[in-house]
Amino acid sequence: MTLAEFVSRHPRLYHRTLADAWPRIRAWGLLSTAALLDRFEINGPARARIERERRPESVVIEHPQHGRVRLNDQRPLSDATLAPALRDGLAPADWYALLNARVFFWVDEDRLARMLGTYQRWRNVVLVLDTARVLADHAPRVTLSAINSGYSLRAAQPRGCDTFCRLGDFATHRFNANGKRIRREVAECALDYALPNVENYLVELREPKSSSHA
Repeated sequence: MTLAEFVSRHPRLYHRTLADAWPRIRAWGLLSTAALLDRFEINGPARARIERERRPESVVIEHPQHGRVRLNDQRPLSDATLAPALRDGLAPADWYALLNARVFFWVDEDRLARMLGTYQRWRNVVLVLDTARVLADHAPRVTLSAINSGYSLRAAQPRGCDTFCRLGDFATHRFNANGKRIRREVAECALDYALPNVENYLVELREPKSSSHA
């Protein structure tokens, strides 16, 4: 897929976060879990538990200067269903590390709405970003996935080292077992490590009507 094709199909990127996180995001940018752990100087076994193990509940990390940050849970994943779906010698711990190294965006409103339904107990905001502007500055660090990489509960789709494709490597079609050519859609977009200066790309800061206070 070319940059122009992706921008044409998906002119907006959507990122859900907690409403009280917005001031920090304005100051620091959108940070992956790995980037937050770096900033909060969390290392050793405590870091490994967060980065390489499933989080059944959200986790709060603290720092004397930076305060408190809540990391999302990973309830839509399960070691039992994830392990058989993994390829290329990956273990669940490796998959969690791959996820935690990225900042994720939905590329359409339908998938965004489903995620908001899952997290409706929190007061959410949605950052709506201009795809063209993000790619103009960060295209080499962008990956695309044809699956929801953070879900494995029912009928977990196979996944491996090639799940996260660079723009030019994402095939827009595939062939099924009968040799029929099938269009391949982008399910999610991710950026390695962090997206600084978020306001440069922000089109809208949206508070969904369904959000409620925790």
